Amino acid sequence: MNLIQKYIGKDGYRPKLNRLGSNDWVKTKTRAKKVLDEIAIDLVQLYAKRDKIRGFAFSEDTTWQKEFEDSFIYEETYSQLRAINEIKRDMEQFKPMDRLLCGDVGYGKTEVALRAAFKAMMDDKQVAFLVPTTILAQQHYNTAIERIGDFPVEIEMLSRFRSPVKQKEILKNVKNGKVNLLIGTHKLLSKNLEFKDLGLLIIDEEQRFGVKHKESLKKLKKILMSYLYLQHRFQELCK
Repeated sequence: MNLIQKYIGKDGYRPKLNRLGSNDWVKTKTRAKKVLDEIAIDLVQLYAKRDKIRGFAFSEDTTWQKEFEDSFIYEETYSQLRAINEIKRDMEQFKPMDRLLCGDVGYGKTEVALRAAFKAMMDDKQVAFLVPTTILAQQHYNTAIERIGDFPVEIEMLSRFRSPVKQKEILKNVKNGKVNLLIGTHKLLSKNLEFKDLGLLIIDEEQRFGVKHKESLKKLKKILMSYLYLQHRFQELCK
């Protein structure tokens, strides 16, 4: 029973059930294997291209970076400090960063992500923080305002909590570079969203996005920028 999990598939699609051992089940597995092979080939080609690309090397920590990190009211764990140092070291290289940060709920992944975001913003690069739900977007937005709000950076949220007029204003400000950190749901993947200079993409629980959303992510991955993926449970990583 511990191996049974909720099925997460294409939005609005009800999967057909097959009997184990039947020809239909064999065909379904064959089709699934073919799709996985295609995804694997795409990933290999993507990483090969990114390996040859000369990306943007972020500057070393500024005085504001140290001031921001020192304002954290909790004591960092060893794992947090290790992850922060490794991420910042990766960001200072010319090779675009691709990093997965995995930890259980409440272990400080958001703080690690915000420190990476702050570092990117100190080099006048924009940061996109993509999350799967509106509630989570609001939570991250509130946290970002609380942690970074005292610094001269513009933080915005794009979700259904924003009125159409406000969303239009945000899109305009993102395009002209007035927004430094944009937190939002799948609306961040819309075709009418254009960044002036996107330097870091943070994705929270990437496995929860649908097929269409992941196709949009593939297009974003071709841009010269760094990526930070957050996973809440090790079990999710093993799926």
